[in-house]
Amino acid sequence: MMKNLPGLAALLALAGGCTLAQAQENVAKFGVTRYDTHARTTGIRGIGVPAGADAEVGDATTVIFTYERLFTPNLGLELVVGVPPKIKSRASGSVAFLGEVLEAKNVAPTLLLNYHFGQPGDALRPYVGIGVNYTKFVGIKSSLATDVQMSDSTGLAVQAGIDYSFNKQWGFFASIAALKVKSDLVAAGSTVLQTTIDFRPLVYSAGVSYRF
Repeated sequence: MMKNLPGLAALLALAGGCTLAQAQENVAKFGVTRYDTHARTTGIRGIGVPAGADAEVGDATTVIFTYERLFTPNLGLELVVGVPPKIKSRASGSVAFLGEVLEAKNVAPTLLLNYHFGQPGDALRPYVGIGVNYTKFVGIKSSLATDVQMSDSTGLAVQAGIDYSFNKQWGFFASIAALKVKSDLVAAGSTVLQTTIDFRPLVYSAGVSYRF
């Protein structure tokens, strides 16, 4: 999917160039986001690991920054980045007594093609978007192993939201996004532990917007 992004960007640029009568617009947003992981694992596997060993992945809150280039009054390309949230995981099942076993931060830039309903000048404009998310896990720590690796993830991203304008420049936004994030974890210590984490996060965001 990542290989198709340059072609998508070129197509959007061409579409924007063909709409000469419409002024192009930039929108910057800053807000708070809640990252609800809704994660599942395939269970923890390894020599000496008891049956039923598993882990629960917690949620996180952080801040996001977005930049959107509107090529027409209704169509825009948006890049979403943020301060990497700290995700923590606790042991569960037959090894629940171990408590917190993993900590990591996820760097997750997301590129979205948005369609905005309504017309310029409308105070309230809903929008929907579809695109791709890339997630890389950094700062990984575990109480069970000295060497922990988590694979990167590339997956589908969709979102829906609203923009409300206070005036021609300032406004408010709120959105919900669903991402496909999956990572293979390998932890090497006294034994080798393995699992696959399917995050399936829902991301709730709200904040201020500035048009220029």
